[in-house]
Amino acid sequence: MLKTITRLSAAAMSLSGLLALPVCHAETRPLWELGAGISVLRMPDYRGSDVTNVHVLPVPYLVYRGEFLKADQGGLRGLLFESERLEINISLNGTLPALDDDNPARQGMDELKPTAEVGPTADFHLWRSADRKTRLDLRLPVRTAITVESDPRQIGWLFSPNLILELRDPAGLPGWNLSLQGGPYFNDREYNGYFYSVSPSEATVARPAYDASGGYSGTQVMFILTRRFAHHWVGGYVRYDNLSGAVYEDSPLVETQHAVAAGVAVSWVFGESSRRVEVGE
Repeated sequence: MLKTITRLSAAAMSLSGLLALPVCHAETRPLWELGAGISVLRMPDYRGSDVTNVHVLPVPYLVYRGEFLKADQGGLRGLLFESERLEINISLNGTLPALDDDNPARQGMDELKPTAEVGPTADFHLWRSADRKTRLDLRLPVRTAITVESDPRQIGWLFSPNLILELRDPAGLPGWNLSLQGGPYFNDREYNGYFYSVSPSEATVARPAYDASGGYSGTQVMFILTRRFAHHWVGGYVRYDNLSGAVYEDSPLVETQHAVAAGVAVSWVFGESSRRVEVGE
């Protein structure tokens, strides 16, 4: 039961991060907001798996808009430097475990644990429209991944540069925010090995031993739509993964090079501070 709760919590936190969308215009908002909600998520067990599951999960809603420490649907981060064109912060992210205990490709192998990712991120603000409703950013996160379990261990590093196009009130929909983002992944040998290597002791006739290498690890593109109402928040996303040309694409654990994941969520906001702060553009 505890293992199931851990998995669901990791999945919920990951979904909340996927549905994040930064504010594109200056305004004042509460210093903190607190809420909770529910989501429906459809995704493969891991990148490259052809086993797809649908999950109904709780979603926390926590926002804190401090000068240095910030927490929102994008996760927790500490601001190190900020200017009109560049922001540098320490940010957190997470990945899901293989949610299906009976995944045929991994039967007899060690279970994939959820992971927490931490490291510096540089955000370059490349362009903003005159009305401040559209902007283009380049995000350069470098993170190390650590398993979430009773005996955590580091499992390598990843670099995922991505372009982010953000639109406020897209297609004449007032109050809505649309984000289109995508880019490649570059993971080191240890990180790819955690997900795609097969040790000699785990090898079978259908699953030969395999030693994953580091390097290009596929490309991901995502579309995110969100809106904050007076007392609740709603969001949805569609994500496409392409593993063609990835250094581990010939791993026996990679069953498909193309995958689509999607999710929707709604959170009810039941508390906020009376103090308001200005939110940057």
